[in-house]
Amino acid sequence: AAVDIQPACLGLYCGRTVLSVNGSVETYGDCGVCPRGQRTDDNKICRECVGSPDRYDWLYLGFMAMLPLVLHWFFIEWYSGKKSSSAVLQHLTALLECSVAAVVTLLVSDPVGSLHVRSCRVKKLSDWYTMLYNPSPDYITTVHCTHEAVYPLYTIVFIYYAFCLVLMMLLRPLLVKKIACGLGRSDRFKSIYAALYFFPILTVLQAVGGGLLYYAFPYIILVLSLVTLAVYMSASEVEFFKDLLVRKKRLVVLFSHWLLHAYGIISISKLDKLEQDLPLLALVPAPALFYLMTAKYTEPSRILSEGGNGH
Repeated sequence: AAVDIQPACLGLYCGRTVLSVNGSVETYGDCGVCPRGQRTDDNKICRECVGSPDRYDWLYLGFMAMLPLVLHWFFIEWYSGKKSSSAVLQHLTALLECSVAAVVTLLVSDPVGSLHVRSCRVKKLSDWYTMLYNPSPDYITTVHCTHEAVYPLYTIVFIYYAFCLVLMMLLRPLLVKKIACGLGRSDRFKSIYAALYFFPILTVLQAVGGGLLYYAFPYIILVLSLVTLAVYMSASEVEFFKDLLVRKKRLVVLFSHWLLHAYGIISISKLDKLEQDLPLLALVPAPALFYLMTAKYTEPSRILSEGGNGH
């Protein structure tokens, strides 16, 4: 297409919208912000996002979708206590809420009514923070060119969290009121109250650190899953393999952490070369096995007793 000679369009993310197309000749508007669903090309022209999220983008969206679910499960387990038998149903309800919210979010995203998502490719970290790159040509007037250059990876997370919150408020109180008989009247809704706290925190986290999370989430998954697994095993006093086999709940927790390990490894490697990356999944059980084999040697009471005998 022919490009008219116009004054330079300043700013990293400012562009000209296409007003009309006559054959191979395009007419452009003034330099400014690109409409939603578009980003600038190399010629500072706003072009519609016609691509689709790649594998790493889907892994990032999966991570952001897992955050509220994991927090739901944690607080349900934390506040259910040993007296309540409703924890399993609440876990399943939380899974249903997040799953439905994810599907609805994909359906309302462009193109509407399809699970396919139209997106722009992420090129660099600054794509997430276009508000920091508004130019000031005369150092007085600022040209505001803030738009979603990573469309829709930034806003789709907010939409998903909104649907999660709405579905939780519709489903969970009725379920908890009927089945949480083992808990006190004030305790049975504490997991819901906790969600009312962590959803705003997750929203602010995405708003401020979305770009950082995009590049760092695989390593965050690995570190947190390792730390939480060690803390859980230590707090539960898991020492031998028979402890895991006798108590099915501990086995479920172990497999959940293994899935997180595998997710983190897949996110880092992206499975670009299957023959090299798939063997890395064999490392998933290594931290848990190492802990189980060495826990008996690091028990505090044993260390203290041996230290006393040495004196």
